[in-house]
Amino acid sequence: MSILDKAKIGNYVQVNLELSRDRLTKETIDAINVSSLGKISDFRITDGKGIGVVLQLSNEKEQWFFEDEIDLLDENGNVIKKYNDKKKNSNFIFKFLKGLNYEHKNKVSELLNPINFFIWLVVSFKDIF
Repeated sequence: MSILDKAKIGNYVQVNLELSRDRLTKETIDAINVSSLGKISDFRITDGKGIGVVLQLSNEKEQWFFEDEIDLLDENGNVIKKYNDKKKNSNFIFKFLKGLNYEHKNKVSELLNPINFFIWLVVSFKDIF
């Protein structure tokens, strides 16, 4: 679920300054220090993959933020917890690979066994998939 499903123009969000401080001007940082709340005035595509938001800050200036640099607020002003939206792969092969463990081999014959090498290789690369 993306920010577009949860927020609308006019909603208030809270800026997480620690995640965005390195790219902001001093004037913007000062405005966020006065009030970390911002009003959504627009949505923008950030890099072809994500959605960013344009916020109207306490100094009435607008600044855009990445989706992960802000926290959505509910109607009571409480932060809505973010859920990890990574796709959960239900494919049997990926579940099987995640469950593989490699036991260290000490004997030369075990080290030269191509099946043990293959298991080591799969276990080493399973987190990439």
